[in-house]
Amino acid sequence: MTMRGLGLAALLATTALPATAEKVFVSNERGNTVTVLDATSWEVLEEFSAGNRPRGITMSPDGKLLYVCASDDDLVRVFDTETYEEVHTLPSGPDPELFVLHPSGNPLYIANEDDNLVTVVDTESHTVLAEVPVGVEPEGMGISADSKWVVNTSETTNMAHFIDTSDYTIKHNILVDQRPRYAEFTADGKWLFVTSEIGGTVSVIDMTGDAPNLTQKIGFEVSGVQPEWLQPVGAKATEDGNWLFVALGPANRVAVININTMEVEKYILVGQRVWQLAFTPDEKFLVTTNGNSNDVTIIDVEAQEAIRSVQVGQQPWGAVVTPE
Repeated sequence: MTMRGLGLAALLATTALPATAEKVFVSNERGNTVTVLDATSWEVLEEFSAGNRPRGITMSPDGKLLYVCASDDDLVRVFDTETYEEVHTLPSGPDPELFVLHPSGNPLYIANEDDNLVTVVDTESHTVLAEVPVGVEPEGMGISADSKWVVNTSETTNMAHFIDTSDYTIKHNILVDQRPRYAEFTADGKWLFVTSEIGGTVSVIDMTGDAPNLTQKIGFEVSGVQPEWLQPVGAKATEDGNWLFVALGPANRVAVININTMEVEKYILVGQRVWQLAFTPDEKFLVTTNGNSNDVTIIDVEAQEAIRSVQVGQQPWGAVVTPE
């Protein structure tokens, strides 16, 4: 081949290269690591140390920074998503478990399980902006599409607390079922779903009125599975507002709820003790973290079927995918 031909071949090879693949980051609670997967091939790319008992995990809007609740270190560790190096830490209260990031990337709202507080942290100055007293054992965190409301769920008080982001005060409290774990808004802001692990239900809260209104509770039933194993924990709603996927813990299933009818239409068999969920940006796939089988399950969202499982670290807890 001539030099000109070699140059053309090199150019074609370069232009044919795909864009940087999306990555899935999985926090491994017992392994004290984060596992990184390629979101196209689903191959494991890396596993790195992430502090003691990493649980909640999220990412900056530009995909450059990874935030991890290092629960037993009583802080949030922040990593570079390309180098996997820790770049700094953020303060929190004792035992941070879950958090939610403002859509702008600042601030970060952290539920601290051991001190009954939600800590509001400035992600740029690394300082605490506010500490909001909530119920006992705060866990779940959700933020509305318009960023007006941050919702915290308290496991022992069995409440959803509605925090006004303009002044960091609680404006509403709604009693839900036992041990609420997760709070998920629909993208249009019409609905809030709160999962209750021990209560075995998802509370449906209408957000269209002057105040949030609990309208119904959705229960679950799977043939051959004991009712006490049906424990709703993580939940994710599709962007179009049509579907809610709910992890059912030791039932090893993900429930598929039709939001238009508020009825369960399907149960998807996944790994053992499914805990949290994460969509890929195009919502073609849903990743589940399965704590007792030490793997993640990949669900085809349109087909509503599990297509493969991938081994990760020890006791995977949470997951997040880099944005488009």
